[in-house]
Amino acid sequence: MKIGLFDHVEGADRPLATIFDERLAFAQAADEAGIYCLHVAEHHATPLNMVPAPSVYLAAVARATRRMRLGTMVYLLPLYSPLRLIEEICILDHLSHGRLEVGVGRGVSPFELGYHKIDHEESRDIFIEAFDCLSKGLVEDPFSYSGKRFAYKNVPMALRPLQQPHPPFWYASSNTIGSTWGGEKGLHFTTLGPQKVAKENIDAFRQALAKRGKPAQPKPEFSGGVAVGALRHVVVAETDAEARRIGKPAMDHHLANLNWLRTLHGVSAADARLGVVRGADFEECVADGTMIAGSPTTVRAEIERQTAALGINYLLTYLFLGTMTLAEALRSLALFKSEVMPKIETL
Repeated sequence: MKIGLFDHVEGADRPLATIFDERLAFAQAADEAGIYCLHVAEHHATPLNMVPAPSVYLAAVARATRRMRLGTMVYLLPLYSPLRLIEEICILDHLSHGRLEVGVGRGVSPFELGYHKIDHEESRDIFIEAFDCLSKGLVEDPFSYSGKRFAYKNVPMALRPLQQPHPPFWYASSNTIGSTWGGEKGLHFTTLGPQKVAKENIDAFRQALAKRGKPAQPKPEFSGGVAVGALRHVVVAETDAEARRIGKPAMDHHLANLNWLRTLHGVSAADARLGVVRGADFEECVADGTMIAGSPTTVRAEIERQTAALGINYLLTYLFLGTMTLAEALRSLALFKSEVMPKIETL
């Protein structure tokens, strides 16, 4: 099993420049620890995400790291000009010397899409057309496309990606509809949520992929040639009690950021999840398996249990979140590297 790293790059109680410096230092440590890939989210108008222009941030990450792959989880395609995004992807692929992974999606928040004048009810159709356009533009020169929302004719493509035919595409989904689409397209895949929800999404993805026959861009480092992953928040400390001391305020702050826009818009607690199932606090997240916190022995055992239950070959860890300091995150990563990774990488 491969181990990845996910990050929103949240706002915290320190200057944004300091947050960026800390995240780049953490990315370097993750690179040295042997993390497979860093995946960065895209969100807008919320303290949950301070890098709403992920290509800009990833350009800095590309130059601060050497081996770890990097990419988005995900580019919100309804917000982009496909032609402009093709150019950004090409630049990043060369800046990283061919380490780019391209996660794509429609956007889970109707509030964020609404700020950009995108109707959430239309966003799936916009996303699908944008993905088709993007996929074609990455391999054609000159580039032409005619669709309902996007149209290009004989555009000379001076920029081409380093990886051929293009960097691998990924899709992340919190529901079976999106998971099925990802499998039909043969994309690499991650999901999230409690075990029952995550398993339903993974099963939907695998069933659709089986009907397709094979992944669009096989990765030999993953069993079956396709990454199938689940996101889990992970805090490792010397003892279970110390992990809870660090993890509880960090996760509770993170959950407040996740719900920040929903709270701002007066969405009730019962409806705040908007289709994304998550616990209300640290304790609920530990209970449903989305937060794994404890000593190396505790964390390793829970990861082994969930890996067997979910059938994943990719663990997407969220190791630096909420109120955590850089020192706490680095210590957690060091313990994860030395006492957890050697065991779970053989799963």
